[in-house]
Amino acid sequence: MSQSTTNTNITVVKCPTCKTEVVWGEQSPFRPFCSKRCQLIDLGEWAEEEKSIPGAPDLSDSDGWSDDMGY
Repeated sequence: MSQSTTNTNITVVKCPTCKTEVVWGEQSPFRPFCSKRCQLIDLGEWAEEEKSIPGAPDLSDSDGWSDDMGY
């Protein structure tokens, strides 16, 4: 996430969805997003698994434990 600070210590970041500049403060209730719309677009991308955080694969369904128990 890109951010810059001006001489008056106001932090400005770019909205992760539309790249509009957003002041990081109380006047921006959806920060780091510029609006509720951008916030919901981002949430939808996570829900549809279009975004993910890299990591080890989830082995909970393929570990064989359920098969061994006869479930």
